[in-house]
Amino acid sequence: MAEPTTPSGEHRSSVERSRRKWDFWSSRERLWSFYEQDTVEVRRDAVAQLDLERGDAVIDIGCGRGANFELLREAVGPDGSVLGVDYSPGMLAGAAERIEEHGWENVETLRADATALPVAAERFDGALATTAVSAMPDVRAVVENVHDALAPGASFAVYDIRLAPSGVARLLNPLVYGCYRVIGNWNREESVLDELERAFADVELVETFALGTNYVAVARKASEPAGSRLAGAEDAEPAIDPDARE
Repeated sequence: MAEPTTPSGEHRSSVERSRRKWDFWSSRERLWSFYEQDTVEVRRDAVAQLDLERGDAVIDIGCGRGANFELLREAVGPDGSVLGVDYSPGMLAGAAERIEEHGWENVETLRADATALPVAAERFDGALATTAVSAMPDVRAVVENVHDALAPGASFAVYDIRLAPSGVARLLNPLVYGCYRVIGNWNREESVLDELERAFADVELVETFALGTNYVAVARKASEPAGSRLAGAEDAEPAIDPDARE
């Protein structure tokens, strides 16, 4: 596990800047309705990369208003569990409304900075992040924390955005970057794919689209010898640090 560090003033400022932006966007119903409809298939494909089974526990990093909850719950079933993590109170309020509307008893949320994720090690059978990690101020810390939270052999599926990697589309990158930065406080300094490859045993770029600016990747954590994942399962730690609950 990565050694905990005291967040710098720059880090705290970036986190708060992101919170303000996502709180602002959280109430834009038409925007989120369009986003959910436009991305449902790619998000469904990302969930499928996790190979989740009934009864599994899955974590949604930067869950926003809970667009992925139904897809994840379909994968893990009523006996599984879904934990959505976000730092924006506005986004989590929307997520809570969705949970209440559907009566999902196995879906819960946690307000937390994903760069200091307060969850038990090796607790989850899968992790998902959709258009979230690249907007966080310390991509390496987020990826390392997700890696630590996953059980051996589990996967982290990421649907995210980047600048155009090749071709004439690169001429538009300054404009694309400006849009990313204004809307989501996008982090240009770190590559999500590079950090996935640094932390995980195996990373696959599953698909790219929109001139290569959008992609789905899946990172798989190394497996332990057969049977070791089940050892001590009855004594497993709670998914969330009790002190982190609001």
